Amino acid sequence: MSTGNEFQRQAIAAHVKQRLAGPARAILGFQELLLEQARDFGLTYMQSDLERIGAAARQLNGLIDRLVEGEACSQEGGEADAEARLRHDLRTPLNAIIGYSEMILEDAGDLHQHTLKEDLGVMLAAAAELLKQVDAIAGLSRRQAIETLQPKDQTGIDAAELERLLFKAENHVWSNQGGKILVVDDVASNRDLLSRRLRREGHHVVTADSGLSALKRLNEDEFDLILLDILMPDMNGIEILSRLKADNRWRHVPVIMISGLSEVAAVARCIEAGADDYLTKPFNPILLRARINSTLEKKRWLDREHRYLQQIETEKRRADSLIHAILPDQIVARLQGGEEIIADRFEEVSILFADIVGFSPIAAKLPPSDLVRRLDGMFSRFDLLTEQHRVEKIKTIGDAYMAACGIPEPAADHADRIVALGKSMLQSLRDAPPDHDRFRVRIGIHSGPVVAGLIGRLRFVYDVWGETVNIASRLESQGVADRIQISEATRRALHRQWTLEPRCALDLRGIGTIETYLVR
Repeated sequence: MSTGNEFQRQAIAAHVKQRLAGPARAILGFQELLLEQARDFGLTYMQSDLERIGAAARQLNGLIDRLVEGEACSQEGGEADAEARLRHDLRTPLNAIIGYSEMILEDAGDLHQHTLKEDLGVMLAAAAELLKQVDAIAGLSRRQAIETLQPKDQTGIDAAELERLLFKAENHVWSNQGGKILVVDDVASNRDLLSRRLRREGHHVVTADSGLSALKRLNEDEFDLILLDILMPDMNGIEILSRLKADNRWRHVPVIMISGLSEVAAVARCIEAGADDYLTKPFNPILLRARINSTLEKKRWLDREHRYLQQIETEKRRADSLIHAILPDQIVARLQGGEEIIADRFEEVSILFADIVGFSPIAAKLPPSDLVRRLDGMFSRFDLLTEQHRVEKIKTIGDAYMAACGIPEPAADHADRIVALGKSMLQSLRDAPPDHDRFRVRIGIHSGPVVAGLIGRLRFVYDVWGETVNIASRLESQGVADRIQISEATRRALHRQWTLEPRCALDLRGIGTIETYLVR
């Protein structure tokens, strides 16, 4: 690889520095970790040796830092002598690190129960690697790092490819879609300079000269990005940032802090408070453009994601509403809880059947649309009544309506509720507008045990089965128009005082004789 290109030389030199400084940082980091572990485990005898390793590691890091920063060693006595002294200075802490680490390993043979032994091994490996690279490190003092590298190190980084990618990135055009940016700064010249620069980049800019003014602007309009100064008289930037992130209206708006403060503590505090980025004054125009465009692009993706999530949430609510309209809430909850087979036996349930008297002749006379409209009107009223009386609608079967009380949640007053429902159903038909072909229904009710469960995978239904269902259906089919016929079992299950009129004893095939009553 040619190293004639200055950029490629710099890239390789940076890579070299990173490779040489990295192990030195690792040694210091592992030493600090080992010291903490030794204290935790009560291994006081090794703390002094670890502290010596720490002192040597700090000395080594200091030497490498000065070389990386370009502080050449003293040329006193000639270049060769200076480099020899540097090699000596580098080897001294490395030898100390290796020596004390090996001593700790020898003295503490039972360290296998701790991670100390493994950490010592890593530290020794890093020190041994640096010891082999002492010539290359010393070469940094005269800017000959590349030449002192071994061939395999030179090929470790493709500087030409990196240059190509960076060059391409430099010409990369961010989305030309400008953002709406709020600039908050109490210094007029700063606001003016920043605003003009941003407007030239195609953004729409609104300014605020204080924290309170910024909050007012936010109440009046929506923004894609906020550039927020830290040092302001009435309310500092971190206080405003905390308010923004605590408010659902503004939490999603990205904030880049701008300040003359370059201390790491200030940057860290802002990031912890929710800032998306931090820029120090005076601004580098290229960095400013890159960070603003990057933040706006991220905001656009987040907005898009937010819209998708809202759409998903709307669809989910619609699906939930649909499934709750089909199934009882308790059954929906069990399905959502992962239950796949839902089948229960209930000992005390009341079943109601309602059927239209003379439906076939009426249907034959009505146009299909009118028939469906009238059926829908009647069954819709019945649906509302089931909710009012806390009875579960089971299904419609042609012109018949089936409901149950006592499932899926047992109810002691199941018979009273379902009789009340039957009376309300009859009353709703009497209250309907006068019509020559007004629907009239027969209602039959019986109480007893049933099995209830969910069947089907497509158009599934929560249904009930058993003799109780069959008897209720027979009571309806042998009932009286505009009246409710109940069985003796239902009469016994009633808790409230209802006016009942004994009717007859029905002989049901396969079941026997059942006393029946009409509810008045």
